[in-house]
Amino acid sequence: MRANTLFQNTLGLNLFTSDQCEELHMASLEVLDSVGVKVHEKEALDLLRSAGARIDDNLVRIPAWMVQEALTTAPCRIPIGNRQGERVMLLERGRIYFGTGSDTQTTFDIYNGSRRATVKEDVINAAKIADSLANIDFVMSLGIASDVPTMSSFVHQFEAMVLNTAKPIVYTADSSKDVADMIEMAEIVAGGSEALRANPFMILYAEPSSPLQHSETAIQKMLLCAGQRLPVMYVPTVMLGASGPVTSAGALIVANAEILSGLVIHQLKAKGAPFIYGASAPPMDMRTAVCSYGAPEAILNDAAMITLSQYYNLPVFCTAGCSDAQVFDQQAGLEAAFSMLLLGLAGGNLIHDLGYIGAGMTSSMEMLVLCNETASMVRQVLKGIEISPVTKALEVIKRVGPGGSFLTEDHTLENFKKHLHFSELLNRFDYDRWKEAGSADFGTRANANIREILEKHHAGSLPSDVVEAVQAVTARRESEMV
Repeated sequence: MRANTLFQNTLGLNLFTSDQCEELHMASLEVLDSVGVKVHEKEALDLLRSAGARIDDNLVRIPAWMVQEALTTAPCRIPIGNRQGERVMLLERGRIYFGTGSDTQTTFDIYNGSRRATVKEDVINAAKIADSLANIDFVMSLGIASDVPTMSSFVHQFEAMVLNTAKPIVYTADSSKDVADMIEMAEIVAGGSEALRANPFMILYAEPSSPLQHSETAIQKMLLCAGQRLPVMYVPTVMLGASGPVTSAGALIVANAEILSGLVIHQLKAKGAPFIYGASAPPMDMRTAVCSYGAPEAILNDAAMITLSQYYNLPVFCTAGCSDAQVFDQQAGLEAAFSMLLLGLAGGNLIHDLGYIGAGMTSSMEMLVLCNETASMVRQVLKGIEISPVTKALEVIKRVGPGGSFLTEDHTLENFKKHLHFSELLNRFDYDRWKEAGSADFGTRANANIREILEKHHAGSLPSDVVEAVQAVTARRESEMV
């Protein structure tokens, strides 16, 4: 377990008082009870009707007591493993983890810099790179594979990830059939369904259809995971001024009502099944109609929803490390760093979309390397300042005295690695030494780092029979489409 994922509360960012959280919660309950949500899935409607919801066709009004009951049965902590069966993430208050984005249509080629359609090999390379980067804790498919059949692309992408990284996987899927195939692959790797359930290394990403709708596909995927007691996150798609109110408070109420109604359905299927609160409410840029990933309102709303998730004592998934910039430039670095620090301070458990540019349409491995460096710096900040007899250093201060040097002291030698931050890629040379070293900018150094990873890094091989069995699931899916 990573020791540096626990941050000190003195460095926390809490946007709301408990009374303000209560006000937003009560407003969400009012929406669910009076306005309702549309549910386009039969099993979910049957579950809701049997439990006491008021249903008119597919419009469901959920009383407050049903929401409260669901909140009491949903787990407050969710352990997540890796491919080796080790628990590497504890999704609970105060634990912060960083991961990539997913499903970009285009990518910047590592070797020639061109922007082109993403292919399966890019998903494989991204998984390998993420596996190597020390501060990337989980992996998503950083691209949609355009060179495989559309109906099986998500299955291909999961195969690419599970065979090329040992880290936990957050996955997307087009259908419950996709989810079933991916679970089968994960069970092969884990050594059976019980082993996977006891130590899951996969988390489903699902989302309602804003405003206030739950599609048949999203609910079927969620119910499948709930029935097998595998983790699922439910992430709203509210966009300020488009699929939600233009005001942050109004958008938060809509998003929260979507999540809570999803939670009710999820817990009715399987009480205690692992559910992760999804934080997302970005604005639509009124000049361009683009859903902005880098806008301050997007980050502020994510931080607000993290506070709400903590009010509910639910693990939370949120968005940072991404940019609206169309290339890996200064804007990309600014927006990535700002969002990662703010949501780290807010206490987001799973902070994803590292490596995104172009408002979520394009992936950049150089951006991912930058975010890895940023995550390391954020963790250094979140550690806070330790105050103890050793760190106060009174004895060495007295010994060195006025005008002396601490450089040669044993105290410095014994403590500098623990208390100072180091980077292999960020420049710490003066100008002349930087020129002598080749005067490379960060993007050049990041690209060289990526190429070296792809040449040398191995995630650890799986047994050949396991690899063949996983690939057989993908092959079977292809044959079913003929």
